[in-house]
Amino acid sequence: MRRFGFGQSVTRVEDLRFLRGAGRYTDDIGLTGQVYGWVVRSLYPHADIVIDTAAAGAMPGVLLILTAAELAAEGVGPMRTGFMPKGQPEPIPRPVLAGPRVRHAGEAVAFVVAESADQARDAAEAVMVDYTPLPAAGSIATATETVVDWRMGDAARARAALATAPRVVELELVNNRLAPTALEPRACLARPLAGGRLELIAGSQGVHGVRDELCKILGLAPDRLDMITPDVGGGFGLKISAFPEQVMVLVAARMLDRPVRWVADRSESFLSDTHGRGHVSTARLALTEDGRFLGLDVETVADLGAYVSLYGAYVPTLAGTGMLTGVYDIPAFHARVRCVHTNTSPVDAYRGAGRPEAAYLIERLVDVAARDLGLSPVEIRRRNFIPPSAFPYATPGKHTYDSGEFAQVMDAALRRADWAGFEARRAAARTRGKLRGIGLAYYIEVCGGTSGEDVVLSVHPDGSAEMLVGTQSTGQGHETAFPQMMAVELGLDLAAIRFVQGDTRRIAEGGGTGGSRSLAQQGGAIAQAVDALVAQARPVAAGLLQAEASETAFAAGVFSAGARSVSFAEVAREHGQTLTAALRFKPEASTFPNGCHVCEIEVDPDTGESLIERYTIVDDVGVVLNPLLLRGQIVGGAVQGIGQALLEHALFDPHSAQPLTASLIDYALPRAEHIPEIDFSTIEIPCRTHPLGIKGAGEAGTIGAAPAVINALADALDVRHLDMPATPLALWTLLRKSAE
Repeated sequence: MRRFGFGQSVTRVEDLRFLRGAGRYTDDIGLTGQVYGWVVRSLYPHADIVIDTAAAGAMPGVLLILTAAELAAEGVGPMRTGFMPKGQPEPIPRPVLAGPRVRHAGEAVAFVVAESADQARDAAEAVMVDYTPLPAAGSIATATETVVDWRMGDAARARAALATAPRVVELELVNNRLAPTALEPRACLARPLAGGRLELIAGSQGVHGVRDELCKILGLAPDRLDMITPDVGGGFGLKISAFPEQVMVLVAARMLDRPVRWVADRSESFLSDTHGRGHVSTARLALTEDGRFLGLDVETVADLGAYVSLYGAYVPTLAGTGMLTGVYDIPAFHARVRCVHTNTSPVDAYRGAGRPEAAYLIERLVDVAARDLGLSPVEIRRRNFIPPSAFPYATPGKHTYDSGEFAQVMDAALRRADWAGFEARRAAARTRGKLRGIGLAYYIEVCGGTSGEDVVLSVHPDGSAEMLVGTQSTGQGHETAFPQMMAVELGLDLAAIRFVQGDTRRIAEGGGTGGSRSLAQQGGAIAQAVDALVAQARPVAAGLLQAEASETAFAAGVFSAGARSVSFAEVAREHGQTLTAALRFKPEASTFPNGCHVCEIEVDPDTGESLIERYTIVDDVGVVLNPLLLRGQIVGGAVQGIGQALLEHALFDPHSAQPLTASLIDYALPRAEHIPEIDFSTIEIPCRTHPLGIKGAGEAGTIGAAPAVINALADALDVRHLDMPATPLALWTLLRKSAE
């Protein structure tokens, strides 16, 4: 029998609040006496600067103007770099406010605080910045400074495999840079507290990690700063770390002894948010004549932007490189990653963070290999899948896959997509003057992690309950999923459980949300805490049942002994005191969700317009808690992957480094017209290393989508390769060249 509500499609309790406009986001919160901040941003991507704030400081309503000099006087340090591979040089420190040099357009150089937002904006326009332009690099091709040079795998063995293999397939590809574009722009509100303490209200993916970063920058002990995250309108990796504007409002609030708020507009977000992806790779695959994989060698150049952000160097190295062999048995593997600086916005984690890049590379390479060898994309995968008998399987990328039924999942996806009937649909499209193609991609990702997560559960005598968690919902449905586990197992009313997240005042520790870790870690903690509550209540239940505790069974919210039974709620009421369980759960290993995407797409050769006609996903995400929420996560992720494949590209002029996509007029996001109804289903293959059998799913849809779409387009156009984004102009141009 399943426990903790697994398999139940409980509808989201938070949606009623959101649909009624009662969501409480950072910009909805106002504090008495608050003042407003506006950021002065660099017009140049690379320049030496001299700032004059005298005229701006004399304008009506202006209370404070911060520059690099004022921050230095306040003892403010640079932004934090979370990870650098061993043996690499120290990165250039990223200042909160730049000076005397700026390194990307949009970099903050001053922070103006005034009584009103209009006064702050007017004064910001009056801040005089004298620029002495310097040479700028706006792309990987024009970058001149290598920051990281890192390798994984056995170079000698991979070279030997390539040198002796009967066939070698090579592919160069681009993983385009993306702007996260969360529905809710970044915002923050700081206020001073008694005794010199501070409070920050801001959207985040976890208050504890962001607070700890900010405290290091400000030179504060963690107990001197409270951080609160209300509702969050999308994170996608963007809100996992601290940002300069959060430091600015905290310093200003401390100096003015008043609350200070800052809210980004959309153009400001394009300039100041971290971006994602941005890789150029060359991959070589060694094969036998019949298509068996022998070795893989990859060289990647990753754009870090102007500075090494919190996870900027981690994503293309440790986060993604180990997944490059995918679901395939590849004996020899080597990868080299070089990270370079450009005079562009910093690059950091974006949904999937390294795993979409890896899946795109190997799944495009496998399709090209099938084409070069005259095999079907299905057959070449079937010949090279890691077989079920090989698990646990140690990959050359230093991961150990615990389980997988890759051929079974792929075959299910092919049946649901009617792969066998595709050629008839292609022929019908041809009679309408359209080019139709089909493509598949099989992804696997490492997620969950092993850092551990805390929870505190309380059940009161009146039947109400409280759940304190360290993870943070940014739209995934935690407010439903986690209380669902407690409500179903203990037989409580879901509406009676108060869910608390995003508050360092109430929650001592928390790892936040990222890397699809929430259910694997937080869910594991909740399950064990629920069991601890049952253990506390069992002696009381035994007394009510007139039985020994060892003879008292518990299931689905009811204690029983023989023919007698009593509910958990009745036991809590009889106990008369609050039952509380606080514990930490630390998984023994990461998890490895995987699945197959099949995309069927049509292209109009006269215009280059493409339209996805059918889209199928079959996933193995282990045991499923809430199928309804799972579908939302998978489909939402797939939409982002489709957006990368067809539309999205954060562009900079390669020579001047000026941003070319700084608004939603220039940066194309997927809309309803671009997305078909997605056929989604799962095959549950329990994780062998997690007590609940779960594998995670928050990023899975993003990882499989882009290669499936591009594989389908390559089939439709009958070309070996095309890069993302496959915009109508790009497809039309490619078709014109093919016709010459």
